[in-house]
Amino acid sequence: MDQAEALTLFDTQLRRLAPPESPTTRIDKSPGVLRQVGAGAHEWCGVVWSDLDETTADAAIAAQLRWLREAPEAAGREFEWKTYSHDRPADLGARLLAAGFEPEPAETLMIAEIDEVKALTQDAALPPGVRLEPVTDAAGVDKAADVHEQAFGSSADRLRARMLDQVAHSADTVSIVMAMAGDVPVCAARMELIPGTAFAGLWGGGTVKEWRGKGIYRALVAHRARIAADQGYRYLQVDASEDSRPILQRLGFAALSVTTPYLITAPA
Repeated sequence: MDQAEALTLFDTQLRRLAPPESPTTRIDKSPGVLRQVGAGAHEWCGVVWSDLDETTADAAIAAQLRWLREAPEAAGREFEWKTYSHDRPADLGARLLAAGFEPEPAETLMIAEIDEVKALTQDAALPPGVRLEPVTDAAGVDKAADVHEQAFGSSADRLRARMLDQVAHSADTVSIVMAMAGDVPVCAARMELIPGTAFAGLWGGGTVKEWRGKGIYRALVAHRARIAADQGYRYLQVDASEDSRPILQRLGFAALSVTTPYLITAPA
């Protein structure tokens, strides 16, 4: 994989020309900044792309804060400025911090060519007694959200609402799957196909503690790679945690940048 080419395409297709995340998402463009605004409280709201420098960054940050104070739709909402380590200016994170944003844990942007992932996961198999089950209704969403809470130790309320929307309205572009040990869900993951781009995004992949180290995460990556390949996509993209990064590297993913979310909550 040409890493520079892949990163440039990622920046162009998924950030600078980012399509709306959902049917109810609005794209706002202003000088040097692209903001996405989801209609529902559980939908993502924030800056997905910026093209700034030392002379324009502070004014752009101030403009977003002014929108958060003044826009009725922003009242009380969490707002995220999603930064990448290759963004400019180099001190963008420090400027956001000075403006009142709080950083969340950083993750590694990893990208792989789907054909390579498929080649490296031909032998991926689930443990005996474990099967894959698609999530297609509210009951399945509840199970997948419960797995997330067990695997990551955090609330899945917003994720549950997002997945309910996806099951209802985006079944052709979102694939949610669980690994089931009998009647017990032990891992859940989803994939978001992004029409008009070369990318499919892998999200989740959380495995409950007792079932880790058995190849389930690897098998779910292989499963989603096959689906994306069948739909004609070229790349898989992941925001990887430190736990998943080494697994993904063995599956052909390259670390191309570091992404850090900076959060702030608008006044109610």
